[in-house]
Amino acid sequence: MKKLYIFALIIFAASTVNAQKHIHNKCLEGKISLNKDLFSFDESKYQEKSSFSYDVKYYRLNLLFEDINNKYVAGEITTYFKTKTSGFNQISFDLADNMSVDSIIFRQNKIPMSSITYTSDELTINLPITIANGIIDSISVFYQGIPDPSGGFGSFIQGSHSGTPIIWTLSEPYGAKDWWPCKQSLNDKADSIDVYVTNENVYKAASNGLLISETTQSGMKTAHWKHKHPITAYLIAVAVTNYSAYSDNVILTTGQNVEVLNYVYPEDLSYAQNNTPNVLDVIQLYSDLFIPYPFYDEKYGHAQFGWGGGMEHQTMSFMVGFSHGLMAHELAHQWFGDFVTCGSWAHIWLNEGFATYLDGMTHEHNLSGGDDFDTWKSDRINVVTSQTGGSVWVNDTTNVNRIFSGRLSYYKGALVLHMLRKIVGDDAFFQGLQNYLTDPNIANGYAMTSDLQAHIEATYGSSLEYYFNDWFYGEGYPIYNIIYSQNTPGNINVKINQSQSHNSVDFFEMKVPVKFHGASQDSVIWFNNTSNGQQYIVNLGFTVTSVEFDPNNDIVSTGTTVLKVGTLKDAIRSFISPNPANEEIKVNFIEKIKPEKVNIIDYTGRIIKSFEQENNASYIFKYDIKDLPRGLYFISFKQEGKTVSKKFIKN
Repeated sequence: MKKLYIFALIIFAASTVNAQKHIHNKCLEGKISLNKDLFSFDESKYQEKSSFSYDVKYYRLNLLFEDINNKYVAGEITTYFKTKTSGFNQISFDLADNMSVDSIIFRQNKIPMSSITYTSDELTINLPITIANGIIDSISVFYQGIPDPSGGFGSFIQGSHSGTPIIWTLSEPYGAKDWWPCKQSLNDKADSIDVYVTNENVYKAASNGLLISETTQSGMKTAHWKHKHPITAYLIAVAVTNYSAYSDNVILTTGQNVEVLNYVYPEDLSYAQNNTPNVLDVIQLYSDLFIPYPFYDEKYGHAQFGWGGGMEHQTMSFMVGFSHGLMAHELAHQWFGDFVTCGSWAHIWLNEGFATYLDGMTHEHNLSGGDDFDTWKSDRINVVTSQTGGSVWVNDTTNVNRIFSGRLSYYKGALVLHMLRKIVGDDAFFQGLQNYLTDPNIANGYAMTSDLQAHIEATYGSSLEYYFNDWFYGEGYPIYNIIYSQNTPGNINVKINQSQSHNSVDFFEMKVPVKFHGASQDSVIWFNNTSNGQQYIVNLGFTVTSVEFDPNNDIVSTGTTVLKVGTLKDAIRSFISPNPANEEIKVNFIEKIKPEKVNIIDYTGRIIKSFEQENNASYIFKYDIKDLPRGLYFISFKQEGKTVSKKFIKN
C-alpha cells in the first residue's frame, strides 16, 4: 500500500489543474518477433457496444514510476467524455486484465466494486445515474500493476542503457491498454491531454506536447506535459531515464518557429548533436510540399529509447538513433499518421506508405546524403517484386506482422503513391494531398483510402477507381514484353504486352515509360497502356539504337523483356535457349500463345516426340529432351493455322 499512498498524495495535488479543452517497421532498424495471438482485436466494437458510445474529449494521465529499475506503474487516469446516446449508464475502457483497479471516482464519489466488470482486457463500469445524450462528464480510474505484454513491439518496457535504467512505452497498434485505461480505437481522438509523470529526481520524463513544468518534492520529480491537439490513444507515450536535453530550431518559410527538442542518452549526446540538425531541412521540405508542421505551436522532438527502430509519438518521436532515414520517416508521420491517422489498421499504408515515400522525397530533393532517388526506388521495387502476391490493403488486422509488412504496407504503399503521382501529375498530386490534410472531416482525425482517392480524383478531374482497385486491393504487379520496330527513319512502332504476377488483377492500366536511345539524342515516352497488345506509332525524328524500359524506376515491375523485330508482324517469332541444349530447352515467344500442337522433328522430317497442349497461356514453354540422341532437331508449334519451327542442337 505504500506505493499507492505516496502516489495518491501526488495525484490529488496535480488534479487541481482544470481540464482543458493519433516494420523501419514500425520504423524497423532491426528485426523483432511478434505474437499474433496477443493482438487479436475487434475494431468494430466501438460502433456496436453502447458502453463505448461516447466521445473522448480529454485525458489527464497521472503516472508514478517510484523506481524505474522496476517494471511497475501506478496511475490515475481521468477521462472527460461526451455521451453519444440517450440513457447512458455504463462506460467501458480497454485495460489489460493483469492490471489492478484500486478505485473509480465518478462525480466525487467512489463507484462500488460490485458495479465494475473487468474481464477480457475490458473494464466496464455501471454508473449510479443515467446521463442524457450530448452531456460532457468525467470519471477517474485509479490503478496499478506490472504491464506484461508478451510480444509485439513491447508497449511498456523496463530496460537499461550503459547501466542506467529506462522505462518507455510504444503502444501501436493494440498496446495502450497494457499500461493505461483508455478508449483504444481508430474513430475517436481526445481533444487534448495533460500528462503528469512522477519519478526519482535524477531522471527526466519525455512525453507529448509542451513541457509546462518540472517540480521536485521529497526526492521525486513531477514533469507536466500538455498537448492541446487531438490525439489518438496509441500515440500517447512516456519515457523516463537520465536524459540530456537540448533544442534545435527551424523557421518555416511561412514564418513559424519550430523547436526540435531532443532528449538523448548522455553517452550519445555528441553523436545526437551532430545528427539531429539534419532533420531541420526535412521539416522545411515537408512543410513546403504539404502544410506547415501541424504542431508548430508546441514542438517537434526526439526521445531516445531502447527499441530497434522508431515510433512517431505525436510531437516527440521515440528513436533508437538519429540516422537520416529514421528521422525523415518518423517526422513524416506527424503529417501522415498523427495529424491525419488511418481509420483502420487495414489502411495502415496511409501512415506507413506515406512516411516511407516522404523519406524517398528527401532523396529526390538531395537532402538524404545517401542514394539518389532512382536507386532508392529500385531498391524498394526489388523488395516488392521478390514475391508475386500481396496487397497494400491489410486483409487480417489481428496479425501485427501483416499490418506492418515492410514489403507491402511500407514499400509497396510508398511506390503506389509514386506511381499515382506519375499518373495524375505533380500539380494534381500535391494539391490533392494538401486538400486531404486540410479537409475538416479528416484534419486532426481519421481517414480511409477512399478519402485519399476522392481528393486526388477531385484535383485530377477523372476517376481513379481502376488504379486503387488494382494497386490497393489487388495483388502483384505487371510484367511487360515490349516489341518495337523501326522501318522508316524517325518513326518507331511499339507493341506493349502485359502479364500479371497474380491473378487478382486481370490488367494494370498504367502509364508506361520507355526510353529510346539514339546516336546523339534520346527521348522518354510515357505510353498510356490501357489494354494488352496495344500498339503505338511514335515520330521520334531520329534512328533508335536501343530501347530501355522504365529508365528511372517509376513502375513496380520486374522481368520485363524488350525485343527489336523487323516488323510487328514478326511478333509470332520465338527463340530457344539454351542452344545447344542437354536436358531441357526453353522456348520464349514474343507473343503470349497457347499452342495447339508441339512436335520435335529430326533432320529427315520424322516426328520424334510430341507434347500435350499446355493449359495456361504463357510466353515461355519448357520441354524435356534428356531422352533424345545427340543431333540436329526442330521444334514445331502450330497455332491458329500458323506453324512456327525452330532449330536446336542436342548435345
